[in-house]
Amino acid sequence: MAVEYKKLWIKLIERDITKPALRELADLSPATLTKLNKNEHVSMVIVEKICHALNCDVGEIMEILPKEDNASAK
Repeated sequence: MAVEYKKLWIKLIERDITKPALRELADLSPATLTKLNKNEHVSMVIVEKICHALNCDVGEIMEILPKEDNASAK
């Protein structure tokens, strides 16, 4: 499964919050923000910190995308 944080970036734009401001609000490391930018997996602790900082639910900041069918590629 792949993750996508497009909803998080849209939410930040809607609330006029910069990525550095999110880092401070949610107490995130620069490495964590890089992982989010690259749609890489982060721990649920990180997701929880972001949700608390933005007062939102998990589904409002990320999506789980289905794996592509590898059988059709063979």
